[in-house]
Amino acid sequence: MKHQYLPAKSSQQGVVIIEAMIAILIFSVGVLGIVGMQANMVKNTSESKFRADASYIAQQQIGSLWVAPSSLPADGSSATSSISDQLPGGTLTISRTGNQFTVTVGWQQPGEAPHNFTTVATISGV
Repeated sequence: MKHQYLPAKSSQQGVVIIEAMIAILIFSVGVLGIVGMQANMVKNTSESKFRADASYIAQQQIGSLWVAPSSLPADGSSATSSISDQLPGGTLTISRTGNQFTVTVGWQQPGEAPHNFTTVATISGV
């Protein structure tokens, strides 16, 4: 009687599909990482823009105080106004102590902590 040899099943069967699934998993994690970095970058960019805008607004206010001394607040007083049209939840506070003026610009993005930018200027002869 002649024996017929059947090829043995390979122990490597199915390995290619497992390798493909692992490669897809690694690729997906990489794509999710890139999306997360992009979201973080957009957030940081908007925060940077708000800081630059706050600095500009504060310097503009100091410039207008120098130009129009009649608009200077009384000694020891402070004035607060809303600048929500320029910054989200924005407020502008100008306080005076002697000839030193403190300009504080505050803002708060929805769901974020409040931020402040403060600058101090001395205006002589007032």
